[in-house]
Formats: sequence, structure tokens, C-alpha cells
Amino acid sequence: MRPSPYERHRELLQEAVRALAAGECRRPFTEATGQDAADAGMRSTRTAGKVFGSLLGRPFDLDQPGELGQVATESSPYGTGTYGMGIGYPRCDPAALVAAAGRAAAGWRAAGPYQRAGLAVEILRRLNTRSHELALAVHHTTGQPPEAAFRAAGPRAQDRALEAVAHAFAESARVPADLSWESPRRRGQPPAMRGTCTLVPRGVSLLIGCPDYPLWNGYPGLFASLVTGNPVIVAPHPRSVLPLAITVRVARQVLAEAGHAPDIVTLAVAEPEERLHRRLATDPAVRIVDFTGSARFADWLEQHARQATVFANRTGLNTVIVDSTENYRDLVRGLARSLCLCSGTFRTTPQNILVPTTGIVTDEGHRSLRDFGADIREAVDRLLGHPARVTRLLGAITGNEVRAALAQAAQYGAVLSASRPLYHPDHPGADLRSPLLVRLGARDERIYAREWPGPVSFLVGTDSTSHSLALFRSTVGRHGAPYAAVHSTDPLVLAVAESAALDAGVHLVQNLADDFPADPSSAGADLPAAGAHFVTGRFRVVRSRRHAAPAAPAPAAGPTPVPIRVAVSAPVLMAEPARVPVPDVGSATELHV
Repeated sequence: MRPSPYERHRELLQEAVRALAAGECRRPFTEATGQDAADAGMRSTRTAGKVFGSLLGRPFDLDQPGELGQVATESSPYGTGTYGMGIGYPRCDPAALVAAAGRAAAGWRAAGPYQRAGLAVEILRRLNTRSHELALAVHHTTGQPPEAAFRAAGPRAQDRALEAVAHAFAESARVPADLSWESPRRRGQPPAMRGTCTLVPRGVSLLIGCPDYPLWNGYPGLFASLVTGNPVIVAPHPRSVLPLAITVRVARQVLAEAGHAPDIVTLAVAEPEERLHRRLATDPAVRIVDFTGSARFADWLEQHARQATVFANRTGLNTVIVDSTENYRDLVRGLARSLCLCSGTFRTTPQNILVPTTGIVTDEGHRSLRDFGADIREAVDRLLGHPARVTRLLGAITGNEVRAALAQAAQYGAVLSASRPLYHPDHPGADLRSPLLVRLGARDERIYAREWPGPVSFLVGTDSTSHSLALFRSTVGRHGAPYAAVHSTDPLVLAVAESAALDAGVHLVQNLADDFPADPSSAGADLPAAGAHFVTGRFRVVRSRRHAAPAAPAPAAGPTPVPIRVAVSAPVLMAEPARVPVPDVGSATELHV
């Protein structure tokens, strides 16, 4: 007999859960393939173009309910010609997609966490075989350079998704299936009680795609919802549909082959002016919303999608605090590289660099604010002085809002490093821009305390390091940020910066001069900032109870065992249960997890 999806992938799931519990960084997909972008052949235009070209200029069939026609919303920022895209996605009635997801929910809930986790891993394994295709889809929709696109769409993104699967599976397996206890009474023998606990999903989940990192940011929510039993409607950003469309197609194929309704996962695409994301997010049947992007839209979701649990990962004001350093050259080179990388779309790109106007103490002596800015400009020019490095570091500009931001920001202060167009030898039509660095004063908070798209950064002169720390605390505390960094030889400064980062809920790196901040695709696959609630907020636990049937007299010797299991690891090490109990929800008592 063919093994179940869970049994096929049981060993991988066990290892992922163990690593999660131990706080270890394990990357099975990356380690199994041993592939880097170069080794994977991403530089081979002929091979990559053949795989990617098979999708262009034709309908992307998914056989979804409520299809009204087709819609094409993408164009490659690397020019028209071969990569004009022209992919027609199914345009479906949103109400039909929500209704289909609702119909599929009961069967998906009944499948139980073991089967759901096994199928999720099967989806990831199949996506892994199409990593090149996914990387090219990210490259030609987001503008990321090829190597960065492979990191954000290939095995490392799949490892990140596997961590979400392991987290969701561990929390699901924590729920004991069977309960038994004695109900206390004032007189007489206490009656024996029996019961069951069942994980009940919240309902239809909506994933709103990110335009720059659709898979890296989208996979955690998608797979956490699937493993906890929630059907998912995937609504990509109109500018980068293809990476998530391929993911949806693979998921639907795996589900159908396993005998489940493929409408557990559907794709929702429409023209931007239809405001499809807002319509779906406020649908009464949508109970979970995942979004990574601008704070403005995240605030809108939290204000208007009140029927749903909203998991919003905001971008924000990535900040660098520079006080002193023992490795000045590496600090300058690291900052220059981080300003260039992916043309400001990287989650770790610094927007605000806070430096005292009196300058900083370094291993090369005192450096003034003016010297520091000039050294960063020189390092940027050196990095982008070779065409091969230009194409490897910079991404193509994908939206007019970035061009407008570059022009506007240059008017607000002294331009230390101007943004200039650069040439792409393989794609002459691509719009590549060097990063813009503008010097501001601390009083210009109205400028640097707002989020700027693209490669826009500010060198902000402050009264002192204490002033820099206070500005960091106030600006990031109000507007948020994914990452921050501090450079100092003073332990007190490092301690205060760490405290401020904890207060703001921001990831902090200290004195990592040559890799600011640490590349998130090379670190452990961190789940979004919601923590454990990112998983447990996707389900409830309901309990059904009844009087136990009379049992045969138990042997006199030995204590009565307690049948309730609470350890996370125990269910993982077991075989898949033969039965997943489904209680009478009408008489159930809810247990909030």
C-alpha cells in the first residue's frame, strides 16, 4: 500500500520540528541541493530562457471556479522583446473563489494535521524541482538580479516555508486528541468523563502578495494556514503574479492527486483599478489575512478587515547607528553594498544612517560626517565601476513611484551620492539606477521619518550618539522597521541600542561591518514578527465531552496513568493516527489557545 503523505515525509518533518524546538538553523532544501545561483546555472541564458519561455505569451490555466475571462498585468522591467510576458491569468469572480474555499474547508479540516503537513511538504518538494523557473519568474517580475532572485525563490525560500510547516505542525500536534478525567462531586463516586479535542481552523485565509519578494514573504503565511486547516486564496500584487501563480498551480496538482478539492488553494488576479485585495480582505467569510508591505496598507487592513485576524509585516525605517568602529574600511564597504543591493528593495536596505555631526572615532583616526559621506560615495562608485558587479548587485526599477522618490528626495538636502542611470549589457532597456544618498540634519525628521521606496537613503547628522539613539527609538518606535544596526566600541552604547530595539520590536545586528544587516536569506528562516501567534492565531481548539462507558475493573496495583499528552515531540515521533476525531461542535466547549 502506498504510504500516506505524512509517512513519506515523516523524517523530514521530525527533523524540522526538532531543529525548531532546539533553536537550530537547519536548511534541508538548501543543504540537499548544494546549489548556489551560479552552480544552478542561473547565468546560462539559453537554459534559463528555455524553461521560463515556455510560460510566456499564453494562458495560465488553473481550472478555477467563477472564471470570467483572462487578465494580464505584468511586464518585465528588463524590457519587452523576449520577456514581454503576455501571460493571461484566470480572472475569477471573488465571491465564487470565497464560496469555493468555504466548500473545501470541511474536507481539509477533516484531513487532520498529519495529512495536511505531509501534503505541504510534498508541495515544497515539487516546488524545489522548479526552483530555476521560480527564480526567473521573480527576476522578471520584481527586477531582482538573478542570484538574489534565486535566493528569494529557490531552496532558501523553501526552507523558510518548511519552518512555517514545522511550526504549524508542532502546534497542531500539541493538541491531545482524547481526554479522560473524573468530574468532582460532593457525594458519591465521581463520574468518569471522556472527551475529544479537535483543532478547528479559523476559516478562509487570504494571502496578499508582496511586489518585491512574493515567495519569501508569502510562503510563511500560505503554508501556516494550510497546515492548520485553512483554505487559502492567493492574491498576488499585479506587478508580480507569476511566482505565486506557479506555486498555486503546483499546490492544486498535489491536492487533486491526493483526493482533495483543489480549491483549497486558488489564485485571485484582477486589474489594479478593481481593488481586488480590499474587496477580498473585507469579505465576511475571510477570517485570516497575511500581508507584507507598506505600513499604510497594513494600517488600512487592521482598520477595515475587522472580521479577520490580520498578520501584517510592515516595511519601515531601517536604521544604522554609527558611534565608533574598529574596522572602518569594512564598515564603509558594507554600507555601500547594502545601499546598492537589489536597488533598495532588500528588506535590510538601510534608509537612515545616524551619525554625530562631530564625527566618529575609528581605527583610522577621527572621521568627520563629511568624510564619512565622501567615503561611502567612493565605495559605491568603486562597487558599480564594473559592469559585472552592476548586474549582480542592482535590480531593475519596476515602478514610477521609485523614479519619483529619487527625484524628490534629491531636493531635500546635500546630495552626497547622486542616483545615476547605469547600463545593463544583456538588457539595454532595463532601468538600473545607482543609490541616492542625501545628507540631512536631525531637525529634518519630516523627511527621514517616512518610508521611501527604492534606493533612497539619508545620512542624518545628530548632536551625539545619545541623540542618535533617541531618534532611533522615537522614529522606529512610531513607524517600525524590519532591521536595525549599531556600530560602536562602547558596550554601554550597544546595550542601550539593544534595549531600544527590543522596545521597538526590531531585529538588531551589532558591529557586523561587512554584512549589514545580516542577509535574511542566509540566516535561519525567521517567521514574521507575530511569533507563536502567527500559527496559533489560525485555529481554535474545541472540546467535546460525555460520560464514559462503564469500564472493566482495573487491577488494584499501580497508579492510574494520565492519558493526556502535552509534549510537542511525542506526536511527531509517532506514526500517523488511524483516526482523526471530529467532535460534535454544537455541544463543544471552546478552549482558546
